[in-house]
Amino acid sequence: MTATTECQAYLESAADQDWSRSIPGMGWTVAQTVAHMADTLLWYATDLAAGERELSTMDLAVRPGTPPRELIATLGSFATVLARVVSGTPPDARGWHPYGLADASGFAAMACDELLVHTYDASRGLETEFVPSEEVALATLRRLFPWAPEGAGAWETLLWANGRADLPGQERQTGWRWHCAPLAEWDGTNPRMAERR
Repeated sequence: MTATTECQAYLESAADQDWSRSIPGMGWTVAQTVAHMADTLLWYATDLAAGERELSTMDLAVRPGTPPRELIATLGSFATVLARVVSGTPPDARGWHPYGLADASGFAAMACDELLVHTYDASRGLETEFVPSEEVALATLRRLFPWAPEGAGAWETLLWANGRADLPGQERQTGWRWHCAPLAEWDGTNPRMAERR
């Protein structure tokens, strides 16, 4: 929940700004981005609870026209739902995701990534800076992108892994993917690079 707390604190500090602003290069507004963040948290909770098969029986969409403080409250509420599902999930349980059958730690890390990276996106639309704690960025990076290089800051590297930033000496990441299955199942490659061969 640390990622949620940090992202909510930043968003609260900007709640009086214009959330209808577009985010450069994305085609989404700040409000649409925060609504998407909330959507993903509830999707992940239901995907983990549903198990290894994809369920496409529900249309879920947080309304981006909702006032900013209500969007922030929704984000916190859905993060709590996901945290409780993760906490109550047996260690060997899996849930469906397009990038692989994820365990509870994979869903928790994907949620952290969604929160951190999309709060960064929102900050670009709001023209203010968002920088999470190095600890949260590092934990998310190492769980989802075990191939990411070491040596640079965790936040800078997490943005690079998500295709949001350049990293000196590294190829820009496009078509990136997470490794959301248990880390013991990682084959040692960057799946984005493997797909290009």
